[in-house]
Amino acid sequence: MCGICGEIFFNRQPIYEDSVIRMNQAMARRGPDNEDIYHGIWTLMGHRRLKIIDLSDHSNQPFIDPKLGLIIVFNGAIYNYKTLKEELYQKGYTFHTTGDTEVILKAFHAWGEDCVQHFNGMFAFAIYDQNKDRVFMARDRLGIKPFYFYKKDNSLLFASSLPALLATGKIKKQISSQALHYYLTFHSVVPAPHTLISGIEKLPPATWAFVTQEGTMTKKTYWQPMYLRDKEEENYTFDDWKQLVTKSLMDAVKRRLVADVPVGVLLSGGLDSSLVVGLLAEAGQKDLKTFSIGFESVGDEKGDEFLYSDIIARHFATDHNKIQVDANQVLPSMPDCVSAMSEPMVSHDCIGFYLLSREVARHVKVVQSGQGADEIFGGYHWYPPMMQSTDPVADYRSVFGDRSHEEYLEMVTEAFQKEDYSTQFIREHFDMEGADTAIDKTLRLDTMVMLTEDPVKRVDNMTMAASLEARVPFLDHELVELVAKIPAEHKVGSGGKHILKEAARSVIPNEVIDRPKGYFPVPALKYLKGEYLDFVTDILNTDAARDRNIFNRGYIDRLLADPESHITPLKGSKLWQAALLEYWCQQQDI
Repeated sequence: MCGICGEIFFNRQPIYEDSVIRMNQAMARRGPDNEDIYHGIWTLMGHRRLKIIDLSDHSNQPFIDPKLGLIIVFNGAIYNYKTLKEELYQKGYTFHTTGDTEVILKAFHAWGEDCVQHFNGMFAFAIYDQNKDRVFMARDRLGIKPFYFYKKDNSLLFASSLPALLATGKIKKQISSQALHYYLTFHSVVPAPHTLISGIEKLPPATWAFVTQEGTMTKKTYWQPMYLRDKEEENYTFDDWKQLVTKSLMDAVKRRLVADVPVGVLLSGGLDSSLVVGLLAEAGQKDLKTFSIGFESVGDEKGDEFLYSDIIARHFATDHNKIQVDANQVLPSMPDCVSAMSEPMVSHDCIGFYLLSREVARHVKVVQSGQGADEIFGGYHWYPPMMQSTDPVADYRSVFGDRSHEEYLEMVTEAFQKEDYSTQFIREHFDMEGADTAIDKTLRLDTMVMLTEDPVKRVDNMTMAASLEARVPFLDHELVELVAKIPAEHKVGSGGKHILKEAARSVIPNEVIDRPKGYFPVPALKYLKGEYLDFVTDILNTDAARDRNIFNRGYIDRLLADPESHITPLKGSKLWQAALLEYWCQQQDI
């Protein structure tokens, strides 16, 4: 796990290292073990390394292969790199390291852009091909690893984080009206290629791109799961699908043990992370380190799920670490937590993951996490209504959106009052081929967009802030391909994740499987009172907030007057959503 950055200069412009130096400095916590810069004729590339695979300095980056004329900066992990290495040996390639970085480089030389089809893992990388005088960029299928870029007339900047790009001082910090609409109406999800800052883009998941010295950029989507079954699969029984899921998930968990350092697990006490622990135990892992976090309760809303995480820790005899967070730790940690966000993320559990990661990093450098199961296995409460939907776009918008377009227009000032981008985006995504029913269209959108831009980004940003690598077995692309084909009723039925729950019964205790669904609870950020309300009030009443003039003051004043009455359909605080956006803008000097 690392941080990558670079600047590609077009049309023989003179090149300067200052931007890459600044970006590398801004990403120090993504890779504290080594940093370096490659200085080419028209390409500069920087790297921050967190040593996980091949702990020697031989795999430091930028990694240069002078014989092949290739230079790479890479963030992520290729879990099948040893198998690919053997395949490349047979093709005549030789290797000088024991890591996965060199395997990517040789794979690109052997297969060109099709190399990405061979990789099982999470990755974002850039390769400078000296012989063909172009740069190849790619991002993994589910967008687990980030890739931001900013293209102007004379150069292209890229980095693993958006704040790193802003640190160059070369980008006008202007809010995108389209992205703002997504943020405030689409549950803070800003789909690629958009970001909150005009001109800064995200390379979409499952996308590669070539950039030439003349400044042309060519992109292609190389993968998409199909929510359709062939004739043979139409005859599969529930048990057939369950057996396939069990095997595929075990394979995914085993793959993510590939490391030259110990691998732990973030154990929330829910089905998903508990199942990861159980499968690791079945795979023979001993003395597995697990980590849980809890917050103070607010009223009737409990702030921890230790009851269930304790059951799993005892059952599998893990080396369990419970982290109880005093409420006094949350607000003092908020500035650093928000500064670690590449884009503002409204989910309350960002601070939970931040504090948990900070503690976990004292014990291990790699963890597995249960993110993604709800999206691919149909675990959220808005899925059952979509099973019978006759107006999928409107129905999905109503259950997932934080506010209507009309309320959005009431919330923002005239400069940001544009069209209903979120509804338009949902309609276009639902119209894509590969999913026929309303529920499958919904599951596909959540897997390919919402998952990437909310839970996955949250885990990457918060763990990387502590120099911790997180791996997500539920986002193994082979598992995602399989689960996409499973009939929706097998997933959404019986309160959600039906087939996953049944597959889990042979692995973990039923009392964890049949428990009420829980979330990573941080009640104080949902029901804003006392010092938390004072905190957001101060943010929204600063001169900077008034000068930025994003929000209509009358709307904000109503939220401040009675924050507990303004909760989104997904049970989030509308006031926290507005305050977080403003606070992020203040930290990034937007």
